[in-house]
Formats: sequence, C-alpha cells, structure tokens
Amino acid sequence: MERIALVDLLDRLLAGGVVIAGDLVISIAGVDLVQVSLRALITTVRDELLPDVGEERP
Repeated sequence: MERIALVDLLDRLLAGGVVIAGDLVISIAGVDLVQVSLRALITTVRDELLPDVGEERP
C-alpha cells in the first residue's frame, strides 16, 4: 500500500476541484426550527486567469 502525504492529497483534490454539500436541520417535536444548506466549490486558480503583476490595467 502506497502512503500519500496530506499535501499531495490536497494538491490532487484541488487540481480537479472539490464540491462540498451539506444540510443541517434543527427540529423539535417534528417542527423544523432552523435549516442551513451549504454548497461550495473549491478549486485552484490557474495562472492563465491571473493578471501579470507588472501589467497595467486600462
């Protein structure tokens, strides 16, 4: 079994992107009091999308 470092695992996951989704509902006696929904897309920003540091903006 090959061991993978946490940094390598995160690098592989972020290179392709990660979707996190979850729901939390707090209820009493069958009555929903609070509902929280989470949807997140986490990925890396590619160098092609970043402007050059020395580049002037119009």
